[in-house]
Amino acid sequence: MHPLSFEGNLASDADHDACRDAIRGGSKSFYAASWLLPDAVRRPAFGLYAFCRLADDAVDENFAKAAAVERLRERLDRVYAGDPEDHPADRVFADLTRVHRIPREVPFALLDGLAWDSEGRRPATLSELRAYGARVAGTVGVMMTLLMHVRDPLALARACDLGVAMQLTNIARDVGEDARAGRLYLPLEWLEEAGIDAEAFLASPAPSPALAGVVARLLAEADRLYQRARDGVARLPPSCRPAILAAATIYCEIGREVERRGHDSVNARARVGRARKLSLLADASVRAYIPRSVAAAPALPETSFLVEAVLRERAPDFAVARATLRSRLVNVLEMFERLERAEQMGR
Repeated sequence: MHPLSFEGNLASDADHDACRDAIRGGSKSFYAASWLLPDAVRRPAFGLYAFCRLADDAVDENFAKAAAVERLRERLDRVYAGDPEDHPADRVFADLTRVHRIPREVPFALLDGLAWDSEGRRPATLSELRAYGARVAGTVGVMMTLLMHVRDPLALARACDLGVAMQLTNIARDVGEDARAGRLYLPLEWLEEAGIDAEAFLASPAPSPALAGVVARLLAEADRLYQRARDGVARLPPSCRPAILAAATIYCEIGREVERRGHDSVNARARVGRARKLSLLADASVRAYIPRSVAAAPALPETSFLVEAVLRERAPDFAVARATLRSRLVNVLEMFERLERAEQMGR
């Protein structure tokens, strides 16, 4: 349950502006799609992504990665205690966790994913890869959904699908870049089935028909999850649907670019041009309001813990709300009694 010992906003307008500027330079796809969000959601969304970007950079750019993750856990503890570190993203995120009732298990799961990175883990199976995606991207989908004041479990499940799909797309796009940095996220059993020696590939990354087949297989899984995620858009507030559909469409288009390059993501990094992004944004703005059947599929086994964390948060918060309302009613009654006694004494 969230600590409710502090009231009011900790973050200033300048803090929110700093978060917006951080995203403008750090995540162009999200920044483009974000302008389709209503103001009430876009501003906190900048803060959410700024904190996630800060966390990712703190680990990625630090040689002592394990220590960097522990430091981030300390910062998150302070966020949930209402005493954030002196940084714009920390103050904004502290406000978000309280106002939008974000269970601490969700952002701490994000840090678990970063810890997996720091340990150099390599997923053996698709399930292990999805578990990683749940932590580094599904968590963001859940938190974005909460910023929209949506706590429906099916909407949350589809948000996790979208996060994992985006992460799979990132991995398919960055195979060469990751390999040259000593990282490998493609499922090891897929590589073995394709006759690819993981250590040999890392030692000398090069495209091949076999590797292209593995990348194509990963994009097919991403596409399956994008389809599930699009059905969840109908469970969001109408004003939020265009932005989320646009983000999904732009990321899905990255996969199409990888395909057009013959699934060679070793020699080049697929990008979606500005004109194409604008076209996709316009298309998403229209399609977001076309009715779709909503998939009733449960959450992926690897993401269900995130949905359950939100559902567990609901009951305690309602109890606190009732207690707070009761306390306020008592205060009002006491005020009326004091006024009545004052009037009687004045007679």
